[in-house]
Amino acid sequence: MDRVDRRAFLKQSAQAVGAATILAMEGSVPAAARSGLTDLTATEAVAAMTRGDITTEAYAQALLDRAAALPQLNAFRVLDGDLVLEAARDADRKRAAGARPGLLHGLPIPVKDSVNTVALPTSYGTAALRDFRPAVDAAVVTALKAAGGAVMGKTNLHELSFGWTSNNGAFGPVRNPYDLTRIPGGSSGGSAAAVAARMAPLAVAEDTWASIRLPAACCGLVGLRPTYGRYPDDGIMPLTSVFDQVGPVARTVADLALFDAAVTRDGRPLGPLPLKDIRIGVSRAFFWEGLDAEVERLATEALRRLTSAGAVVVEAPAPEIVSRSPEVAATIISFEAQASIAGFLARYQAGVSFDGMFASVSDNVKTLFKALALPPNRPSREQHEAALALRAAMTAQMTDWFARTGAAALLFPATMVPPPPIGVEDAVMVGSMRVPLAAAVARNMALGSCTGFPSLILPAGLAGSGLPVGLELLGPGGSDRTLLAVGLALASVLGSAPPPNL
Repeated sequence: MDRVDRRAFLKQSAQAVGAATILAMEGSVPAAARSGLTDLTATEAVAAMTRGDITTEAYAQALLDRAAALPQLNAFRVLDGDLVLEAARDADRKRAAGARPGLLHGLPIPVKDSVNTVALPTSYGTAALRDFRPAVDAAVVTALKAAGGAVMGKTNLHELSFGWTSNNGAFGPVRNPYDLTRIPGGSSGGSAAAVAARMAPLAVAEDTWASIRLPAACCGLVGLRPTYGRYPDDGIMPLTSVFDQVGPVARTVADLALFDAAVTRDGRPLGPLPLKDIRIGVSRAFFWEGLDAEVERLATEALRRLTSAGAVVVEAPAPEIVSRSPEVAATIISFEAQASIAGFLARYQAGVSFDGMFASVSDNVKTLFKALALPPNRPSREQHEAALALRAAMTAQMTDWFARTGAAALLFPATMVPPPPIGVEDAVMVGSMRVPLAAAVARNMALGSCTGFPSLILPAGLAGSGLPVGLELLGPGGSDRTLLAVGLALASVLGSAPPPNL
């Protein structure tokens, strides 16, 4: 539904929805009207609810109906419709009483189940914590609520966020809305699946190494991993002390900007930069090597379209050190994961130790965790210190690269392959080459984690198989608003991914 159609829909349904508050309170808005609401972006939905074109309860009911119709995706681990509707009614009451609506007025927002919430249990994707109730909301949830948003359930994820597939052994796999046999990416797979399937327009995800960006790319969405530390991380189970960062997935860059404004309380207007003023850096070495043919085709075509539209593409090799970013990320995560999780469990009084929790972890994650992050296989302290030094050097050299090239962002294919099948945890075929899964889906995204620079995912289109392919835009540290403005401009050329056929 394009913008004109949405406005027409809202006008046509005003009598059935916006002007009929009593009907909405009784949950009797016609199903046809509710189904159209799920196509709205977060920005459009908030504007419509703020104006009174639709009630918040009617909108919440539409999203709940959509979620109930698609249980096969397994996007949510916990979804309490009564809580969602009560929050919506409260928003309607406050608006009717003359309260000033917030930036996210009435918006139901799915939250990854590694982000603490008081109203709903937070499991971090593992069985031992299925019923854990944190005493306080995560800081980012507090910020979203303060802006008028409401928690719409907890989304399924890769267990302990330790993986890229969201094939959760405790609560079942999340399925890609574009192909139910394929992964939605991980670890924030449930958040991405919910947004792609029109269960919500915007969701909270979290990224250590690719966990916002990979699901966004796999599900035809946009996603933002902000500059490290831009959003508060209190109440989010970490795997490291230097990488973990909460952020949004959505269907439009404007909705990412809305999330950013709500969390940072920076409500300054943000629009697209003129394409002629945008310098896009491209480094063929490393990022463009060994790609699946369809990924390469779509990424190359995207560059051609951007150039034709007036953007300036700057071919400039990135520092050689960036090729070590996967090694650096893997070493730091593997060394710090156990202590990070154990410290979190103790700090938030989860009622179980790391060992007690780990005893019931599913086999796929337990095997991987033992192989990488527990003695005797965990990296040594010396290896960890060397990785931290490389990370610092990488950050400095990339800062210099941006200064030298004048590029607003470095653009590259987000992954080497389209979304792999569910159950593939070891390696995938890229052409005639067998490539480790970690490299195929997360190699290119390691640099953003290592530098802490902001990273934006945009859809490049659908492969011949109908599966989404994404692009990553990496900006210099602290350039989040500029990167969003660049994303708004580039998205106007590249467009959005077509919705999945569900």
